[in-house]
Amino acid sequence: MMADLLLALHLLGAVLWVGGMGFALLVLRPAAHEVLEAPQRLALAQAAFRRFFLIVWHAMPIVLLTGWALFFLWHGGFGGARWSLHLMHLLGLIMGLVFFALFFGPWAAMRRAMAANDRPGAARALESIRKLVLMNLVMGLIVVAFSGFGRIAG
Repeated sequence: MMADLLLALHLLGAVLWVGGMGFALLVLRPAAHEVLEAPQRLALAQAAFRRFFLIVWHAMPIVLLTGWALFFLWHGGFGGARWSLHLMHLLGLIMGLVFFALFFGPWAAMRRAMAANDRPGAARALESIRKLVLMNLVMGLIVVAFSGFGRIAG
């Protein structure tokens, strides 16, 4: 029962985090470029990422903590876990570090630039955010793929 609850929380957090990145890059960004001028795109990106990053600040610790709990309580720790779980663990840790770098680097720079009405600076920061979110999205999709593949491959 406890393992089921941990797994459900783990999966829900991962869906919010990875799904939010996919939505931001594959849906919101292209749609904003179709219908909005640059200043409105910057304002939309700032508002959307402010909300999304708040979700990530909650989802990321849930994903990491439930992942560790499952790793040690269900899979027998580092020695008993399949290689796919080690890969998921490594990529999850890297994704967390990338998020910290993104949040305290380009995201902070974008907020400062927007407050100072420095649109070119905000646009540069947003491009850095896009690249880091893309990096995390790719890693997140690999983790999702291996969460299923690892069950089969062992």
